Amino acid sequence: MAPFLDTVYTKRLNCYTFERISKIEQQLEGVDLIFTQKTTGNQYCINEDLPTFAFELSYLKNKKEQNGWLFDQNKKTDFYALVTAIFQDDNEYSSCKITLVNRKKLIVKLSDMGFQAHRMKNYRRDGEHGKVKVPFLNPKTQGYLYWSKNNKAEQPLNLIIRLEWLLRNNLAKRLI
Repeated sequence: MAPFLDTVYTKRLNCYTFERISKIEQQLEGVDLIFTQKTTGNQYCINEDLPTFAFELSYLKNKKEQNGWLFDQNKKTDFYALVTAIFQDDNEYSSCKITLVNRKKLIVKLSDMGFQAHRMKNYRRDGEHGKVKVPFLNPKTQGYLYWSKNNKAEQPLNLIIRLEWLLRNNLAKRLI
């Protein structure tokens, strides 16, 4: 998929250049691409290798809770690239939608809603495996938490957010 996405970026990024990152050290820091603004030289780290559109809030490592990649201060990610509506013709990718989510804006919005990283333990302790209801999110229009308590060793707590909510709240922008 990366070669296809590179073609899309080349055609659509009029004000930016991009560099695909191949060094594993940078990828582990949450950097798959670097977009560079042509006029200012500002660089933005992009993570496009998301296993789901769930945002990992926390997980267990050696039975100790760790911040997930959304709240992990060691991650350099500025934006998450959500790729949806992927189509293939004759075994080649032909089109998709790419939505860039601003990590900092998302964290600020969640904080403004009363949701901070240090509160993750409360949701783990109170929740059952599966959907976890939280008072500040409408599961039908905004999103919900999902705790993989029984089926994954690291027991991740993920925030599942509706794409339209991200767009409506200016936390994301559709690239194509």
